[in-house]
Amino acid sequence: MKNYGVLRTNGFFIALALTLVCALAGNYFGGLPYLSLIGALVISLILGMLFQVFQRPIEASREGIGFISNKFLRLGIILLGFKLNLIDLASAGVKTILLAVVVVAGTVSMTYFIARKFGVEKELAILSAGGTGICGAAAVMGISPQIKVAESKLTRQRENEVMAVAVVAILGTVFTLIEIGIKPLLHLTPTQFGVMTGASLHEIAHAVAAGSSGGPISLDTAIITKLSRVLMLAPAALVIGGWYQRTTPVKEGELKQKLPIPWFMAGFILASVLGTFLPLGNATLGFLVKTAYLFLGMAMAALGMSVNFRVILQRGRNVFLAAFISSVILLMFTIVVSKTFF
Repeated sequence: MKNYGVLRTNGFFIALALTLVCALAGNYFGGLPYLSLIGALVISLILGMLFQVFQRPIEASREGIGFISNKFLRLGIILLGFKLNLIDLASAGVKTILLAVVVVAGTVSMTYFIARKFGVEKELAILSAGGTGICGAAAVMGISPQIKVAESKLTRQRENEVMAVAVVAILGTVFTLIEIGIKPLLHLTPTQFGVMTGASLHEIAHAVAAGSSGGPISLDTAIITKLSRVLMLAPAALVIGGWYQRTTPVKEGELKQKLPIPWFMAGFILASVLGTFLPLGNATLGFLVKTAYLFLGMAMAALGMSVNFRVILQRGRNVFLAAFISSVILLMFTIVVSKTFF
């Protein structure tokens, strides 16, 4: 028993070291000009998948990897709340908040509906819809704990998480380049272009990359619009979790899951309140947000270390197509709305 305890402890520290390396590398490479379109979180996930070549340390640290992908994820999302300045969001006006509500509700519902029509399983459809409609990888990982599956399905659910993250990462990058490319054809003002990019693109990094191509006004507007969608993550996770439990039949011999309450989402909102109203200073807020991305990067790396990407390639086509169609419709909708109302 003593040796087993030592192995468990050593496994946790091995997992901690491996995921930390991936997260730090992801933050570094994610800051480079061309790789910034992909983003630090997705790079950390890819590095975690590549680390599967080191089979012995991965197997020895399997329990630690599971702990990090679960607990560090929640801690990272809580700290990410410090990125949301509620005063800035309020100053953006009712139109921006209303647009965020419509985009999140409409895109999540539409993506889920299309994915199910294409035969995508319920859990994967929910995760890809959340990532497409809200804020990319962070939304996928924030919603996933609300999808309570049987223990026998945990491995498949982790594959679903990676697939959903991969879908929003690829599509977000593609649509960032598309929006930058069609900008001269749309004849939008800087504010309108910022609204379009912030309301349509998947990750914060994508909105920043595209918005910056329109100048400082466009960039600021893109960030505010995108953060308005990020603010929807907490209520969306609660609604989706409750809806999933009500609409998922219980198999014989299984107990009905309790309605999931995302307490870490309450921490996310509390962090945004503290960051808005306490005089923490830009340096402190910046440090907390960087720490958030470090923890999220470690969680993403841990996720990458525990999936079978051969299965992901086999199952990913239909969900990718569904999210692509939804993203095209979302882009057209935001072009019309930005031209008409902003």
